[in-house]
Amino acid sequence: MAKETKEILKILVGTSKNSLKKFYVKDISNDYHCEFGSIAKSDLNKKQGKVKTNKGIGLSIFDPTFKDIYEKINRGPQIVTLKDIGLIISNTGINKNSVVVDSGSGSGALCCFLAHIAKKVTSYELREDFFNISNQNKSLLKLRNLTIKNKNIYDGIDEKNVDLITFDLPEPWLAITHAEKALNVGGFLVNYSPTIPQVSDFVEGCNKLGSLIHLKTVELIEREWDFDKRKIRPKTTIINHTGFLTFIRKVSG
Repeated sequence: MAKETKEILKILVGTSKNSLKKFYVKDISNDYHCEFGSIAKSDLNKKQGKVKTNKGIGLSIFDPTFKDIYEKINRGPQIVTLKDIGLIISNTGINKNSVVVDSGSGSGALCCFLAHIAKKVTSYELREDFFNISNQNKSLLKLRNLTIKNKNIYDGIDEKNVDLITFDLPEPWLAITHAEKALNVGGFLVNYSPTIPQVSDFVEGCNKLGSLIHLKTVELIEREWDFDKRKIRPKTTIINHTGFLTFIRKVSG
């Protein structure tokens, strides 16, 4: 069973050499110590604003947002990155009324973020150790609309009238027919695979069903930039290839 993660109560933010430093406070009953000094427990109870350390260094304090807590989820297997999650959300248009099915859960990064937006999310995970990790992250993020099943999606999808189904599977083509039956007309099937042969087999499988249309397959490369007054240049390290996202839409019943 994955180790329990204590609730994050406050966020502290400061800067050092033009770099943002963020600290996650899990105990506000005692003084908090960090590289800038210590913050008195009386200051930790502020809802938001500025606090000073015993060294006179000013820090910002505020309640954690979903994104702050999400950054501290427990990781087991490799997760779907935020750049890819953002593309899934923007290209499928899921919202507070959407019903979503996800598989396999892995660490739960994708299904947890989707549950923050959608009405209801169900995620399938075959491995019990990954199932435990994703459930821990569900609890950390307090997602009551997320159900994680320790079940093989290759055996079928229980849910019906689904708006979005996401695959992060070694053989996604084995679950295409299950997804087609579960999706609403107009719904999306999005597959995340690290290699092109997987993508090719998946798209070929979808093309065999007249009700599914291949919209596009893409990969995202993320590159940040450094700013030092007017000396502006791209960072030497980038988030390169993580996976291929294939977007499929159900166009008929």
